[in-house]
This record gives sequence, C-alpha cells and structure tokens, in this order.
Amino acid sequence: QLQENQDEIENMMNAIFKGVFVHRYRDAIAEIRAICIEEIGIWMKMYSDAFLNDSYLKYVGWTMHDKQGEVRLKCLTALQGLYYNKELNSKLELFTSRFKDRIVSMTLDKEYDVAVQAIKLLTLVLQSSEEVLTAEDCENVYHLVYSAHRPVAVAAGEFLYKKLFSRRDPEDDGILKRRGRQSPNANLVKTLVFFFLESELHEHAAYLVDSMWDCATDLLKDWECMNSLLLEEPLNGEEPLTDRQESALIEIMLCTIRQAAECHPPVGRGTGKRVGSI
Repeated sequence: QLQENQDEIENMMNAIFKGVFVHRYRDAIAEIRAICIEEIGIWMKMYSDAFLNDSYLKYVGWTMHDKQGEVRLKCLTALQGLYYNKELNSKLELFTSRFKDRIVSMTLDKEYDVAVQAIKLLTLVLQSSEEVLTAEDCENVYHLVYSAHRPVAVAAGEFLYKKLFSRRDPEDDGILKRRGRQSPNANLVKTLVFFFLESELHEHAAYLVDSMWDCATDLLKDWECMNSLLLEEPLNGEEPLTDRQESALIEIMLCTIRQAAECHPPVGRGTGKRVGSI
C-alpha cells in the first residue's frame, strides 16, 4: 500500500511537471521563468531520487542561456544547492560534463551578480572533483582576480586559493609551528609570487592581494615568512629566488602592508553594475 501511494504521488508530480513546468519555464514573463527554475532546484534537492536526473537537470542547463540575468542567476543558485551536497555529486557528473563550458563562460556574464555566482558554482565543482575542470577552465577564472569589480575578483580569489593554496602536504603537519622560511606558508608565498609573475600583470599586485585578502589573510599577513625568504639563505636543496621573483615578493609584501593599514580596496576597484576586468 505504501508503494502504491508513493507511485500515485509520483504520477501526480509528473502530471504537474508536464502540465505546468514544461510550459511555464519558457514563459514570456522572466519572473515566472525564474520561479520555475528556483522551484525545480528545490525539488531536486529535497527529492533527489525522483528529480535529480538528466531528464530534469537539462531544463536548468538550457535556461542558463536565458536573456534575463535574474533567470540565469536562479539557475546558478539552484545548482549551487545541489553541488554543495557531496552526496549528490555522482548524479551530477553527466550534467557537469555537458554544461561545464556554459558555466565557465558565465564568469564573464554582463551582469555582475551572475558572474559572481558562476565563479562560486565552479568553486563547488572544483571541490567535488578536481578532474572535471581543465587547466584552461581554471585559467579563465584565475585572471578574474584582476577584475575591476571587487565581488567578481573576491570570488575568483577564493577559487584560486582553493585550487592552488588550500592543499597541504601531510608532511607539513610536523612543521606547522615552524616560522619564517621553514613555515608551511613559505611554499605558498612562492606559489603566489610565481602566479603573479606568470599572469603578466605586474603593475596590479594590489588587485591580486585585495582579491585574496578575505580567504588568505593568514598567508598574506605572514610578513615574517616573506622577510625570511628575502633575507635568509636558502635551505638545503631549496632553489633561491631570482632577482625578478624577489622584486615581485617585495611588491606583494608592500601591497599586503598597505591593505592591512588602510583597510580598503585599491584605487580603481569598485562595485559597479557591469563587468569589466583590467
């Protein structure tokens, strides 16, 4: 009897879906389209056994091309709710491979709010499976740390931090209390310098620091470590910094000190309405 009741309820839900949703998710009014996507996101999250499959996910994927920003935004927030739950990741693999390129392109959306949420969604995708995003996908997000719009840049900074800076070698557990050149932050500071130089935007260190300030404050304030990398002799087997790398580290260090002292974003970075990167 329980099974019969469950089947009856599912048949009713399918009837509502085909009779209402399938017609209204393409409604002429953007607000109705947005409501449809928001609701199907809730259905897939609450009753994943019935709704979290490609027969339903495809509607969210298609709607990511909607001409209205508010509708595209609902697609991304609905997907975030799904990717956040790691237990659901296996059911999202086909959708991810099919619509990943569209999500990556949305990081350059003309609407700031949409671009920010697209980056945040990719950060969740990254945490669910690092193999999904190619090096090119990641680089498309990396360069947004230099965006003139701070929310976009901060979201990209968190993505960059999760990808390049948050993984720790198990061997570091024994040296967590070491300081200066021998601290776990030493390699992370070098990684930051290498990234800065490879990005070829050397006059914009202040933008890079501001983008990562919220998620990597402890690293960016480890001036003792930065000083020791500049002043102390390299450890056995350690490659010394080149003159160019030392100059970059000094520039980054000065920007972190200025950020800590002034407590505001660099000149030229704001929260306007349209996306633009430098």
